[in-house]
Amino acid sequence: MKTNQLSIPNISCGHCVMAIKEELSEIDGVSIVEGDPDSKIISVTWDAPATLEQIKEKLAEINYPSAD
Repeated sequence: MKTNQLSIPNISCGHCVMAIKEELSEIDGVSIVEGDPDSKIISVTWDAPATLEQIKEKLAEINYPSAD
């Protein structure tokens, strides 16, 4: 199991965090998504078959690209 913290500059509120949680949770292998709108950081925990690249691609697709 892997965990990464990603900086998401487009986060402005709790609704943004909820949208990210919903979208990333649909990726097979993603188990935990947590976020903080104040720090603009999300933490994602996943296992195979999910990959960090896949997570970043989904974030870009939903207009919350990672600054990392």
